[in-house]
Amino acid sequence: MECARPLAGGMRVALDGVDEVVIGRGDARAIERTRDGDRNVVRVTIPDKKASSLHARIVLGEGGVAIHDLGSTNGTHVGGARVEHAAIESGAVIEIGQSLFVYSEISERASWRGSDLDGEKSEAKLAGLATLDPLLAARLARLERVAASGVSVMLLGETGTGKEVLARAVHVLSQRPGPFVAINCGAIPANLVESQLFGHMKGAFSGAVRDEPGLVRSAHFGTLFLDEIGDLPAPSQAALLRVLQEGEVLPVGATRATKVDIRVVCATHRPLDDLMEKGEFRRDLYARLAGFAFAVPPLRERRADIGLIVASLLRSPKIQNGEALRFRSDAARALLRYEWPLNIRELEQCLTTSSVLAEEGVIRLDDLPAQVAESAPPSADPGASNERDEALRRELLLRLAETRGNLSEVARAMGKARQQVQRWVRRFGIDPEAFRERE
Repeated sequence: MECARPLAGGMRVALDGVDEVVIGRGDARAIERTRDGDRNVVRVTIPDKKASSLHARIVLGEGGVAIHDLGSTNGTHVGGARVEHAAIESGAVIEIGQSLFVYSEISERASWRGSDLDGEKSEAKLAGLATLDPLLAARLARLERVAASGVSVMLLGETGTGKEVLARAVHVLSQRPGPFVAINCGAIPANLVESQLFGHMKGAFSGAVRDEPGLVRSAHFGTLFLDEIGDLPAPSQAALLRVLQEGEVLPVGATRATKVDIRVVCATHRPLDDLMEKGEFRRDLYARLAGFAFAVPPLRERRADIGLIVASLLRSPKIQNGEALRFRSDAARALLRYEWPLNIRELEQCLTTSSVLAEEGVIRLDDLPAQVAESAPPSADPGASNERDEALRRELLLRLAETRGNLSEVARAMGKARQQVQRWVRRFGIDPEAFRERE
């Protein structure tokens, strides 16, 4: 994420097979792969006035990954602390001038082929389908293929992750001639769900002063998006199942069904498996809706996409003067470090408010909500660093004891790559064999 050019979005540099990365200032973004003797080197340039022409070097080796400052004017920072040399781990936020990088490791078990990607190319995709994460990109490519068919799609994920944005992308890719019609099943009073979904005839009930087609028929030849499908009442579930099975709608008060051609995309944050076990959600309806289930990841698992998402949100008319905004480094660092429990919706609200508070078009740390601002460490703090190391060491010892020294299980429990756990074990001088010998 470039603080002076946030609209430039993100950039991915693949490091598989790379021995060294050199980062410095250039006229434009560029990624060049070269050889230096028997070493594979990647040279990354960024148009950042605060970066030096040769700013920092990242070395990847058997003992781990380390960053070295190359005598830069403004220094190299890791996690907000200025460093000359430092080991870096997966998730580390690195600052070069006013540009922020996130170093990420992907499990060896994951099947992917890394490739470089500039955010401008990724942003050309439909909203919701852009990502710099190669594993998520592979999953989204499968969703795109399904979108071109008539298969029903179920989007699963936390509130605020952008499920409706993805549903609209599915509709666009389907090229269906009808409209995209969205309904929040949890926002309609239970006694009105069927009339709003399936329509009603004049006089069918008190207040029915005219015929209404309902949302299902309004989506004829298009896409019906049923958000929070887990909140749909049981009687309405039966009626919806009939629509999907027969391809026809029976409005409330009508005696004859009407044919309808719709593609259904639904979404929920509720555990439908549990609801089916309790008898609160029909299994036969689930089978009809879950032709292709797609889990939408929370924003905290998409840290490498923050720059890309920020660029997209700044172009929204909701954000005041978004295309002219810039960030202070500490504010951008806070965006990358915060966990975003309410996901993209929370990030959008954060930027909307900050854009109003920003003076001279610059978003500063004080312009961010308190909970976001507090996630950015103000400066190097050796004491705090030592406390974090000790807390990490204690957790490692506990996990190793629980798993009898099984590093793979420790990695799964901590949500980290196995290589990262191996580095921590070496760093703290811990012998996993000692745990395996215990009864």
